[in-house]
Amino acid sequence: MKDKNGAAGIDPELVRELAGILKDSGLSEIEVEHGELKLRLARGAPVAAAPMAYAPAPGYAPAYAPAPAHVAHAPAPEPAKPADLRAHPGAVLSPMVGTAYLSPEPGASAFIKVGDTVSEGQTLLIVEAMKTFNPIPAPRAGKVTQIIVTDAQPVEFGEALVVLE
Repeated sequence: MKDKNGAAGIDPELVRELAGILKDSGLSEIEVEHGELKLRLARGAPVAAAPMAYAPAPGYAPAYAPAPAHVAHAPAPEPAKPADLRAHPGAVLSPMVGTAYLSPEPGASAFIKVGDTVSEGQTLLIVEAMKTFNPIPAPRAGKVTQIIVTDAQPVEFGEALVVLE
């Protein structure tokens, strides 16, 4: 592994060849040793930028004083966990995997809105699966209290779409 002048170095053609082998074989890295020269090529996911930390300017003092150690602090409230609406007695669940649409076509008014009273069998929305538009009927009469999905949102089998009361 000598360059054009006879000096030891890394041959760019060798690097290209090893990179090709790496790509063609699906390997994640290759390491080659020849005498004192050691060459390692590795591929992987791009490295994300590390978050930057900022230090306060010299002489900076915060405008507030920390609370004395003897002052009790209230624990931070737990973040509210979203309720699993699949278990809600009025939840209408998706019968399939697909894309939910709230109106029959783009630009048309939605089938339902919160506060509407629907009858049994009335179309609530449609779910497109494999280029077929499937109407999702109301399983019973009731008032629409929640529309959980947004227009053109992917949905999973058994996912709550609408809540009727």
